[in-house]
Amino acid sequence: MKQVIDLRPVYHRKEERIRAHIVLCWLALLLIRVAEVSCGDSWPHLRRELEKIKLGSFAGPAGSFRQRTEITASQRAILAKLGLAEPPRLQELTPAAAAS
Repeated sequence: MKQVIDLRPVYHRKEERIRAHIVLCWLALLLIRVAEVSCGDSWPHLRRELEKIKLGSFAGPAGSFRQRTEITASQRAILAKLGLAEPPRLQELTPAAAAS
């Protein structure tokens, strides 16, 4: 399972940190399993498809903004099966400061 979610060794000394690490790992595995069962596909394939969604930052004289790539049909299907809304196309619209 470690190669599926790319885990690396983590060394904790305090008991509460060890417990928290175990709970987080368990939650990550549970989330992966829920996604696999909901979509009827493997986690590596789901991850590969969703990682193709990119967010670019653009700036110009009028201001700056962030825009995501277009959602493909397969990405849209995965998001629908998981009950998730598409992320907004435009984010962080910031107009340039007005000259005084």
